[in-house]
Amino acid sequence: MSDSPGPVAVHGSAPAGPSDQATVRRSNLGLVLRHLRTAGPRSRARIAQDTGLNKATVSSLVTELVARGLVTEGGIERAGSVGRPGVIVELAGGGACGIGVELNVDFLACLVLDLRGEVLFERMVAHDVPALGAEGTLGEVACLVGAAIDATAAIGATPVGLTVAVPGLVESAAGVATLAPNLHWEGVDVVTGLRRRLPGAAFAIRVENDANLAAIAEWAMGDEAGATDLVYVTGEVGVGGGVIVAGQLLRGASGFSGEVGHVSLGDPDQVCGCGRRGCWETTVGLNALLRDAADDDDPVHDPERDLEARLAEIERRAQAGERRTLDALHRVGVSLGIGVALLINVFNPRVVVLGGYFAVLGRFLMTPLHAELAARVFGPGLGGARVTLSRLGFTAAVRGGAHVALQSVFADPTLVPATVAGPVPATRTPARR
Repeated sequence: MSDSPGPVAVHGSAPAGPSDQATVRRSNLGLVLRHLRTAGPRSRARIAQDTGLNKATVSSLVTELVARGLVTEGGIERAGSVGRPGVIVELAGGGACGIGVELNVDFLACLVLDLRGEVLFERMVAHDVPALGAEGTLGEVACLVGAAIDATAAIGATPVGLTVAVPGLVESAAGVATLAPNLHWEGVDVVTGLRRRLPGAAFAIRVENDANLAAIAEWAMGDEAGATDLVYVTGEVGVGGGVIVAGQLLRGASGFSGEVGHVSLGDPDQVCGCGRRGCWETTVGLNALLRDAADDDDPVHDPERDLEARLAEIERRAQAGERRTLDALHRVGVSLGIGVALLINVFNPRVVVLGGYFAVLGRFLMTPLHAELAARVFGPGLGGARVTLSRLGFTAAVRGGAHVALQSVFADPTLVPATVAGPVPATRTPARR
């Protein structure tokens, strides 16, 4: 997942043919674009110095990136410069953009990011997704994506990809949600279903596990951005995990890693959404908290109500000192600490980030959680790990999805056609999938 590749060069005695030259140019365009994302705005001369490319090459690359609407020039570089000051090059805002969508048990969410990481569109809608069924849900998702496309078109932005976050086992290459027990989904072809409902969408569509995308978002743009070893744990109806090891997302042999909610740390008398007993999410998932904190007819159980409003009501009761709510939160904190201690012992991360409702109600969970960590983590000083609350909240997965959707452009900027006249070489037509 590194965004700092070394300079691209061609070696050997034989001259590169046209195809090789086009490949090298695409690579160098991506190198410059990624460098601006990682290092920030700088002059052409500074880009050449940083990347090892010669100044003439950088000048040509920047001209093409401007023509494609991916970077802009303006302002003067003064600090630390010697001689004639350079014009600043930076990522363009409001042009190419990525769409992230999350579908979960009781809500659908959509968020659009541009190359600068600025939010162009954001919406979260309460829905009883299991009741909607797969076909109904994909229809609602398509409507949400359509609204995002319309909103970005109104400001001249062009989507280059869509990533859909699903809580469960995902075969990303096939575009299939293999098993999402809390949604009652099995073998749902998400990509084909959305492609059929979005016939005018010329961009790539992919599906990923929600916790993996949230971990990517924390690594890329959260408070712990750049942490080389990070574990993300999301708390919703289901509980999932995303693991970053040495700066790389850990997927596992079949791409199914991170299903921490189904380790056997829960209540053996409680049946999990997956049909088994005793999964961890039976004691730390949102349903477990609500079951202990409120009667079945309490409005906080209503999946058609806005999730954030329901959590705000739980928080209000806890702040008011309501004993039942505080006891329920304490039990979740204890069980959460037991599971997080296991994750620290297994992965030895630098940081564990708690997201979803764990982040919203974290102040009531951290004391019992840390007591369990102190008793259960084997390494001294928690093995060097810290536990923090996500500031991305319920936007983590959609932000991660939008970030992933943009990666194709950072890898190959020629996927975006030129928007202004300029010396742009002929390129292939972007592939759809």
